[in-house]
Order: sequence, then C-alpha cells, then structure tokens
Amino acid sequence: MNMRATLVSAAVLAATAAASVGAFWIGTHGETAALADEAAPKPDAAPAAPLPLPPVPPRIAEGDRYERCLDMLNEDAPGASAEAEAWQSNGGGEAAAHCLALARIAMGEPQLGAQMLESLARASSAPPAARAMVFGQAAQAWEMANDIPRAYAAATSALALASDDPDLLVDRAVAAGALAKFQESIDDLDRAIEIDPHRLDAMVLRGSAWRHLGQLDLAQDDIDRVLLADPENAEALLERGILRQRKGDVAGAQADWQQAMKLAPDSATADLAQQDLALLEAGPERR
Repeated sequence: MNMRATLVSAAVLAATAAASVGAFWIGTHGETAALADEAAPKPDAAPAAPLPLPPVPPRIAEGDRYERCLDMLNEDAPGASAEAEAWQSNGGGEAAAHCLALARIAMGEPQLGAQMLESLARASSAPPAARAMVFGQAAQAWEMANDIPRAYAAATSALALASDDPDLLVDRAVAAGALAKFQESIDDLDRAIEIDPHRLDAMVLRGSAWRHLGQLDLAQDDIDRVLLADPENAEALLERGILRQRKGDVAGAQADWQQAMKLAPDSATADLAQQDLALLEAGPERR
C-alpha cells in the first residue's frame, strides 16, 4: 500500500496540507508568514465539508476491528468515534486510540485529534516507522488547526524517528515555509528531492522558498523543471506567474494564473491565482 494512502478517498491530506498551508507561502505577496495566518481558516470556523484525514500506513496496530474502525471514518466518523470509545474502554489500546484520534479530526476537531495523536506516538510501543507516521499525522492535523509552530514541532519529532522519509521532510518544509523559515525549508526539500528526484511538489515548494529569499534564478530553475515534467502542474503555474510578474511579463503572468485556475478550480491554488489577477488589474505590486 502506498505510504500516502488515505482513509478518505476524496482527499489526500498530504496534498491538502500542502495546498492549504504550503500555498500560503507559494502564492503570498509578502516575505513573512503574516499573510499565511490571514489566509488560513480560523480554528473555530465550521468546516464547509468533512475534513480530510491523515494517511495511515504503516499501521500503529493490527487486527480486524482496527481495520473496520478505520474503514468507518470515510462515511461515518461519529460512528467510528463511538466505536473507538467503546473499544477503548474495553482494552482497545493503541488501535482504539488511533481510530478515535482520526475520528475527532474527521468530525472537525483537528486540534484535539493532533493532541491525541502526539500522545499516542510518544507512548506507543510500535516500531519507529509507525510512530513517525503518527507524529506526521499530528503535524498535518496541527496545520489544519492553523497551529503551525506545533505542526513544525510534530514533524521534527517524526523525523527524529525516520530521518530519511521524504514525505515527512516535505511536511516539515511546508511548516517551515509558513513560519518564514525559508532556508530551513530548502534544506528539508533538498534532502527530500535527493531521496526522491521525482517529487515535483517538493520542487515547487523549493522554488517558492528561493523566491522568498530573493534567489529568482534558482526559483525559476525549479519551476521550469517541474513544468517540463508536468506542463499542467497548477501550483507551478501559479508560481511561474509570480516570477513572470516580477520580471515585468504581465501577459505571461496573467496566462499562467488563468491556466492554473482552469486546471485546479475550487482549490487554494485557484483562489490565490484569482487574487493575483485581481491585484494585477488593480495596479503594479511587488510580490
């Protein structure tokens, strides 16, 4: 099973977290994380749709009841929560605790779910790889709760257990970028790309981080590499539009942002592209 498989077929939290947090600094116009905080959904805001869930392999435990509880999360998160609570009171152990934490996230309580996942990962007797992935799930849940410092800390705990996991490296890089720690983000992305040279998402994030550090040639190189491999990568088109606008290519920037909106409608990327187009129409502004 793919390490980034999810419990919810409609969404992949790894991608969702990168879009909802990473896009804050891919498309942000300032050079700090302040706009990221403004763009993020507030922790007490009611979600418009069921929240996506973190990827689960490798499992923290095994067993048919565990698998059934996890399977319930996609269609009946409250039911999974009730099942996990009942099971936990009857010796369900780590399996019940894990399902319950994920259910809380699915029910719109990512902060509580993140706390539960962190507690589980610290106390678990599972192998390091499984504990690392639970810390990684906690990091993504903290991002959903708009608590980026906690997300960064959880990702760091995950990497202490699995230092060469490219998914975890990208998770921490996303959090670092949202905290305006762009060089730290680049360091993690360098390692992720070294391990997996086909990580286009990591290249887009690194290109954005280079731009925030004023290294436009390095940023352009990363974005060009992504678009050579995937000409319809909406995130890369969003970023290339910003680079083109910086260089005075207004028509090119408009074309990239319009194409990004076409390729990824109803996404954070499309929202940012629309914002960029509106700012461009309002007058010149340095991003």
